[in-house]
Amino acid sequence: MRTKLSVNLNKIALIRNSRDTVIPSVVEAAEIAITAGAEGITVHPRPDQRHIRPSDVRDIAKLLAQEKYSHIEFNIEGNPYAPAEASNGYPGFLALVAEVKPHQATLVPDDPTQLTSDHGWNLSGESNSLGKIIDKLKDQNIRVSLFMEPDQKQIERAAHIGTDRIEFYTGPYADAFPNHEEILKQFIKSAEQAGELGLGINAGHDLNLDNLGMFCSEVPGVEEVSIGHAIITDALWMGLANTVQKYRTILDNLA
Repeated sequence: MRTKLSVNLNKIALIRNSRDTVIPSVVEAAEIAITAGAEGITVHPRPDQRHIRPSDVRDIAKLLAQEKYSHIEFNIEGNPYAPAEASNGYPGFLALVAEVKPHQATLVPDDPTQLTSDHGWNLSGESNSLGKIIDKLKDQNIRVSLFMEPDQKQIERAAHIGTDRIEFYTGPYADAFPNHEEILKQFIKSAEQAGELGLGINAGHDLNLDNLGMFCSEVPGVEEVSIGHAIITDALWMGLANTVQKYRTILDNLA
């Protein structure tokens, strides 16, 4: 099994939003990334619309509905409890997902005040309500992934409430790299457990050209990585197409 590459376009939107403009185009960035080898597009629309906006989500969904992109997966990340915002037109996370019906919804426990996602779910107090949300999404033929840390008790709870996949929050691994041996052992053990429980495995957060290969070669069963910040920053020096090709080459060489 080769790990698929999904490119997160949030930082493209963040740059655009710094001016009253449509440049750079999120849709054009998606097209370039796909042509260069990306097998998925990821966005994380937040209620404050600091980067990806609902209109971007709709535009990308329209792009990927074209026959030539039928092999490309659309992954929408976000907090499932994020409500509608009358002040700016944000429809609420679940309403937006239900509208565009992506291939995958990655549920993340981020707070509106967080700079970025920085922890996985604690399912001790979330299982009942989150389980109902998972069921609702799966009824719409949307695959569900939960953003998780390598905590075996939490992963067992994730399987119990019916998620299809987990996405490992890889920030601690990236922070430790190259002195990553101990934290990597936790991911390996948790991945083995997830596989035994029938869960698919995704990974993302601060994976880059230096640490990606090690993670995906050592952690068993990683089906997809979602990478945004590193790809967009590398693209400042190398160009988006060339950068995506480099990440794709790392994954191809592990197959």
